[in-house]
Amino acid sequence: MRHSCSIAVGPARFRIGSDWRAPIDQLRQLYADYPMEQSVPDFTVRLQATSVLRRVIRPQVAIAGDFTLPDAAPLPLEQGLLAAEMAMNLQMALGWRRHLLLHASAVSRNGRAVIMTGVSGAGKSTLSALLGERGWRFLGDEFVLIDPDTGNIAPFPRPISLKNESIASMEREVDDDTRFGPVMHDTPKGTIRHLRPRAEWVEQMARETRPALLLFPRFGYARAVRRVDEAESFVRLTQASTNYVALGERGFDALTGLVRSVRACAIDYADGEEGAELVERLWSEQGTRLGDRAAAA
Repeated sequence: MRHSCSIAVGPARFRIGSDWRAPIDQLRQLYADYPMEQSVPDFTVRLQATSVLRRVIRPQVAIAGDFTLPDAAPLPLEQGLLAAEMAMNLQMALGWRRHLLLHASAVSRNGRAVIMTGVSGAGKSTLSALLGERGWRFLGDEFVLIDPDTGNIAPFPRPISLKNESIASMEREVDDDTRFGPVMHDTPKGTIRHLRPRAEWVEQMARETRPALLLFPRFGYARAVRRVDEAESFVRLTQASTNYVALGERGFDALTGLVRSVRACAIDYADGEEGAELVERLWSEQGTRLGDRAAAA
């Protein structure tokens, strides 16, 4: 393609090509702190015009690459950055086999991680972004990668996709405007703006961490906390994984090991502040439990 760049995120390498310069320039800016790899990519993404005329007249971006969805609707060129991000997500979801993939976000503190997963709109992206600005290490927003052999999380800290009301709340939280990408209106998910992870999170992409707490958040409900047992956690996570079936026995073993090794809770919260406070409280309780076990041993 006429314009391209190569980006490394955690263990994955992407090469993105485009018929237009603008999406590539936006990607370079959003991924300014990431290695621009020249090695053989794991996945190739193409942003291409739906026709010769659509390259210049009301240009439309069709997503192509190693893995595609034939019936995916094209996006206007103004949303070319979103098309690139969606295409990178698609490659991981359909093609990655080195880790168990969970559609989730994760943050860590002192080498131990909290995994948050739920349906679209549950608030996991906003919660991970908010906690990341308050002393936690951000590990990933779209996917959490579980190593089937060790059970560790391989960081995958892509730019955080903020949607609708969460954009304004994070703009108040983050004091560096240069970390934000362009505002994209009227997308399939409303208004979207990406937040670039802190440079230190990107620098630590090769440093794995151990899961310690699993949360199933729900945004917009009265405050509540409920313990989730292993069976319910397992079923929920099979639904959250994009490659559990493809991994076969390795996926089953990885998921079983995860639900048996961590405490799981479902949390309801009315706003981001309440959600962050709940995570902090549950994390503190989890630390107390681990300390008591260590003392007993």
